[in-house]
Amino acid sequence: MILDGSKLSREIAAKLKRKIKRLKRKPGLFIVQIGNLSASNRYIERKKIFAAKIGTIAESKKFPSNISRKRLDSIISKLNNDKAVHGIIVQEPLPKHLQNISGNIAEEKKVDGGKYFIPATTKGILTLLKKYKVKIAGKKLTVVGRSNLVGLPTALEMLKRDATVTICHRKTGNLKEETKRADILIVAAGRPKLISKNHVSRNQVVIDIGINVLKNGKLCGDVDFKNVSKIVKAISPVPGGVGPMTVASLFENLLEAHKLQS
Repeated sequence: MILDGSKLSREIAAKLKRKIKRLKRKPGLFIVQIGNLSASNRYIERKKIFAAKIGTIAESKKFPSNISRKRLDSIISKLNNDKAVHGIIVQEPLPKHLQNISGNIAEEKKVDGGKYFIPATTKGILTLLKKYKVKIAGKKLTVVGRSNLVGLPTALEMLKRDATVTICHRKTGNLKEETKRADILIVAAGRPKLISKNHVSRNQVVIDIGINVLKNGKLCGDVDFKNVSKIVKAISPVPGGVGPMTVASLFENLLEAHKLQS
């Protein structure tokens, strides 16, 4: 079974469009970009396209990678006080001197994870699993990757939903052993085709979060989709799996932020 994030994302977009159409004041998202990474440019463009599709506002502004922390603090402070802005994102990755700068975003505007909102990628995974009736409670769930952006918050949310969670990383001794015994395997390692047919077993559900650009320009995930998909019960593709769900979930959070601030 293919866990089709593109299809579900379109369904979410249609629902959001109907809800936003009824609002007098449209939700506004502001994306702060540091530097000019091509991957960041692509991600931001996808967000803007989705925003236009559902009838809301998404703005972005690009700043040099050598911007001072003090200057960026001031920019975020102004956005926190701007009533037309309901959600703020500082697009990752960031230079070392700006790490954790997102902590300065007001909680009610922290639409990619904080006090009020589940991080967009994690929320997208949860929505995808729910759509395909994959139960989490009581299941053995393994997350490969421990980044603060995806791996750790996803593991934490799964724990909250009563999964028995294992986190694997580059120092994990026998990765194949750990991944094979999972009921649900979530991979966010950032390494192309890290998970092969030898890492999985039958009846597993595999969620591939990785987005890697190969030398030929094609995208691939952290899972060897062609061979793994022949073995496991269900798998999310790359592209067309978690990626579209991340964007859709971000705008679900934005709509909630709009309500919170009304």
